[in-house]
Amino acid sequence: MSRKKQLKMQKVGVEHLEQYNQLLRYVFQVTDNDLHKVGWEERDIVHAKSPVLEQADVLGWFDRDKLVSQVAVYPFQVRIFNRTYDMGGLTGVGTFPEYSSQGLMHKLLYQALANMREKKQSISYLYPYSIPYYRRKGWEIISDKITFEVNDYQLPKNKQVSGEMERVAIESDDVKKTYERFARQTHGAMLRGDLAWNEYWRWDLDDLTAAIYYNDERKPDGYVLYWIANEIFHIKDIIFVNEEARSGLWNFISAHFSMISKVIGNIHTDEPLAFLLEDAAIKETISPYYMARIVDLEQFIAQYPFKPDTGEREWKFTLDDPLLSWNQGTFTLRIQPDGKGEIFRTAERSSARINIQTMTTMLMGYKRPDYLHKIGRISCSPETLDMLEDAIEQQTPYFSDYF
Repeated sequence: MSRKKQLKMQKVGVEHLEQYNQLLRYVFQVTDNDLHKVGWEERDIVHAKSPVLEQADVLGWFDRDKLVSQVAVYPFQVRIFNRTYDMGGLTGVGTFPEYSSQGLMHKLLYQALANMREKKQSISYLYPYSIPYYRRKGWEIISDKITFEVNDYQLPKNKQVSGEMERVAIESDDVKKTYERFARQTHGAMLRGDLAWNEYWRWDLDDLTAAIYYNDERKPDGYVLYWIANEIFHIKDIIFVNEEARSGLWNFISAHFSMISKVIGNIHTDEPLAFLLEDAAIKETISPYYMARIVDLEQFIAQYPFKPDTGEREWKFTLDDPLLSWNQGTFTLRIQPDGKGEIFRTAERSSARINIQTMTTMLMGYKRPDYLHKIGRISCSPETLDMLEDAIEQQTPYFSDYF
């Protein structure tokens, strides 16, 4: 009997925890040394991953009793233009090499997406270990990460603010409250429950510290998560809900002037830091970060807020999806004056064409319709292009999580 005929797809449960962990460690080459660097032991990571198998939708291929290929989907929520969407967070993707090239992952991804559709998770996020691979499966880039390096003499001068800074433990409830305030008003951001917070902290060093900016009403308006090592102020993340909080946070960072030689950190928006500094000659590196794909366009559009207009707008187009039949075919998008959209299949033919990858990055606001049309990713009339430009909000997604 061939190996392929011995394989069976089934749910991966807590009883498979050790095998799930072994496959993850093999595929992502996590060594004992890597674990020790962040204070982890083998039993710690096994224990930490058990909530995944309890709360996530984990599917795998088994060769008799051996787990040989797997994918996990976290039940997350994200904010998209001030609406809360259920999101399927794809992670833990891996196959042992001796079982590759049999189409196992293709079938797992299809089933995972079908399950997401059933659970009304109309969008899926993932961190890509291969952008070309996930593009072929229907995902597209929707967010960037900017890494910056600021020398001590380039730090901004102190600005007068009405609030105050306070250092707290990262486990503090105020850290979660600060992030919640920020995420609720930030396009693309994750709303973090316990599972999301656990993933967010998973690989952090023990000496990570949080410093919160409280406004004059004692509300937390922002925070910086950081550690200091070898005279470098490392920033894991910095968030703020207004400009005063941003100034307060940088006042705090600059107050470390005598202790550090430089600041190195990440920001997860499309706003480079250089323009905001008096000495703008800093080093910044931009790289693609997270990818997303619309799981079910009809479900996604039902929640999506287009910009209001005086009249009804319509777009007829052919949609291509490399994996999902329910996203393939000719559709009509109708947008009401109040911005509410609806989409339905039509038997009519259309020369306008777009694929699910482009639709995702366009509706998420990462790339504008005009640009996507210019590079050949959308085929439509100039009138339709103008309509799409006017109908889609202009905000680039923020996403700082990792799972």
